[in-house]
Amino acid sequence: MLDSIDTRLLAALQKNAHLTAQDLSDLLHLSASQVGRRRQRLEADGYIEAYIARLDAKKLGLSVQGFVQVHLSVHGPEHATSFARLIDTQPEVTSAWTMTGDADYLLRVYCADLAALNTLIHEVLLPHPAVARVQSQIVMDQLKRDGPLPT
Repeated sequence: MLDSIDTRLLAALQKNAHLTAQDLSDLLHLSASQVGRRRQRLEADGYIEAYIARLDAKKLGLSVQGFVQVHLSVHGPEHATSFARLIDTQPEVTSAWTMTGDADYLLRVYCADLAALNTLIHEVLLPHPAVARVQSQIVMDQLKRDGPLPT
């Protein structure tokens, strides 16, 4: 179970993973060693999965962000496994979800340009034997960046 100090610690780390034990100590009104032990416990228990850097897609030349809905014509464990392997090998696919509703999968993609998105759809996704069709939506503007999880 998480107590209020744990949730405050997690919220602070989601905003800035570079905070030192002393920074967190000042924020949480605990000793640096207590904060360090709590952080280690939260890491060991799997609450904190990783510390990562958030990169600027546009500065990296990835000017097109999109969401691609994938509809399968054939369902079964072997097709799901095969499709999961395919999207795992594509660096343009940054997130993937299985969905309820009309589409079977929702993919978040970042591409250099529309031609690269077209290549991903027509030369990678559609040739997969289980894929019936795809629908893509291009992001015009992102109003809110991926935020921290509510704690």
